[in-house]
Amino acid sequence: MTVQKGEKQKRMRLQYTQKARMMKRCRNQRYCSRQASCEIIKIRETENMIKAGIIGATGYAGGELVRLLMGHREAEIVWYGSRSYIDKKYADVYRNMFEIVEDVCRDDNLEKLAGEADVIFTATPQGFCASLMSEEILSQTKVIDLSADYRIKDVAVYEKWYGMEHKSPQFIKEAVYGLCEINREQIRGARLLANPGCYPTCSTLSVYPAVKEGLIDTATLIIDAKSGTSGAGRGAKVDNLFCEVNENIKAYGVANHRHTPEIEEQLGYAAGHPVTLNFTPHLVPMNRGILITAYASLKKDVTYADVKALYQKYYEKEKFVRVLDEGVCPQTRWVEGSNYVDVNVVVDARTNRLIMMGAMDNLVKGAAGQAVQNMNLMFGLPESMGLELAPVFP
Repeated sequence: MTVQKGEKQKRMRLQYTQKARMMKRCRNQRYCSRQASCEIIKIRETENMIKAGIIGATGYAGGELVRLLMGHREAEIVWYGSRSYIDKKYADVYRNMFEIVEDVCRDDNLEKLAGEADVIFTATPQGFCASLMSEEILSQTKVIDLSADYRIKDVAVYEKWYGMEHKSPQFIKEAVYGLCEINREQIRGARLLANPGCYPTCSTLSVYPAVKEGLIDTATLIIDAKSGTSGAGRGAKVDNLFCEVNENIKAYGVANHRHTPEIEEQLGYAAGHPVTLNFTPHLVPMNRGILITAYASLKKDVTYADVKALYQKYYEKEKFVRVLDEGVCPQTRWVEGSNYVDVNVVVDARTNRLIMMGAMDNLVKGAAGQAVQNMNLMFGLPESMGLELAPVFP
């Protein structure tokens, strides 16, 4: 049943029973006697749930979207789009979904599928979403694009850095950049949302307060980044083979990584003037995680306490940004599998520089988790719904 227009923004209703019944059938279609001890069983009114479609459901970001949406109280996945695995059971592609997801993968015909979903996530390579976007699609559904197609407002900059012609520049102005902690109010009314990149998310949140308050000289800003191999996607590449990655760390995209203009644009908005910086990412032998270390010259005489107070002012009400205690450096292991970003700073009085650090999971806050966070805002739900997952350790 399609959600009627005008109802999409309403809070989805939940009914509760006061006692669990013995042998209540659970979601994965198996009987579970343990549910007899439950105090409350949630009965979801599926006709009122957000109907979500995923194009690129078999990529790493798409797979993470499936994991998160499966646990979302107010959303259900109505189709799994995958050009590579049409008519194949999703659980045969991702065995972790065995007896959890019974659906088969469908094609990625965005126009055909738009009428079946309230929101479509496009976890696809650059250029795909832009090549299909139309007013007809946006009149039927909301779109959250996890690629870079609508992140950069200057078409010429996008085409230069990504080496391709933009196929639907008429929608760039409308698209909202979905960094929730900064653009929350604009996101609420969006119908086309550009989900930020992984490096830009961690980089921007790590340095944003210092840039916004004019604490640092942005002309001296250098961002050093480390990422796990899942950031490169699921496609087979020689550079991502075990023997190439294991026991090895390497820089890549030096002085020309495609996330550079995205970071510069967002920090430029914060600074109130154009920002040019050095951004150098490194590939490290782990599955998940991003670690950012940024350096810039200070413009003011400040102490750690001053900067800590500044960061707390910006992030104290942010559920997913954690400002760490003095002397504690962010680590990827403390955010793995979660939507959290850990940040901290060091004031280096000897060099008069501020060192800004951040860590997050590139597949969650850097992709799928942030997309779900944006979906929540777009549909008037609590921002953290479906995302209150504690980091996984060990």
